Amino acid sequence: MATNKRYTAAKDKVDSIKNLPIADAVKLAIDTATAKFDESIDVAIKLGIDPKQSDQAVRGAVALPHGLGKPVRVLVFAKGLKEQEAKSAGADYVGADDLVEKINGGWLEFDKAIATPDMMATVSKVAKILGPRGLMPNPKVGTVTMNVADTVSAEKKGKLDFRVDKTGIIHAGIGRKSMGPDKLRENFVTLLGAVVKAKPATAKGVYLQKIVVSSTMGPGVKVDVAQAQGLLA
Repeated sequence: MATNKRYTAAKDKVDSIKNLPIADAVKLAIDTATAKFDESIDVAIKLGIDPKQSDQAVRGAVALPHGLGKPVRVLVFAKGLKEQEAKSAGADYVGADDLVEKINGGWLEFDKAIATPDMMATVSKVAKILGPRGLMPNPKVGTVTMNVADTVSAEKKGKLDFRVDKTGIIHAGIGRKSMGPDKLRENFVTLLGAVVKAKPATAKGVYLQKIVVSSTMGPGVKVDVAQAQGLLA
């Protein structure tokens, strides 16, 4: 009941306000994050695309300036020199068939997966497990690469992968409440810039249609899209 009362009070506070500049929207999302744990601050970006068209699929990756506010567990599929390179760069798990066996057994204690190109035949054995969870290495977001060390380092620091869903919306976490408004705002603007840069050439009309920011347990706060675009100019 207490949780419901907190949410209702937070929603009443948000409903009385229209679209806000990014900085104010982030602050309000933090203020209405009343759970006892360190809530994630999440963004939903509605795009003016047709998600049914393959040439309008929006996806990418961006290194957030302040990370994600939590440790990122990185797994690397690699052998030989690249295996040692991954370990030296700070990868949490490195291997090949041994990792496939563990994953097939139900183990998924990692947040990001990287693979060298020569390992993709091995990785394909667990594609049906990794794919639906957004963990499959993919060259489009830079996680299939020979540049293992730099990629591991970027992922550990808080590289964010994003992709549009079937409804034309990108959902992404930009950090934790404890990071504070300034760092979260900078992460927000960085993500938005990457999404705009990923605009398909075939997309027509208004690209950024609606933006909402919220905490894990809090109500959505509407962002002033025109103001947000102005920050990217």
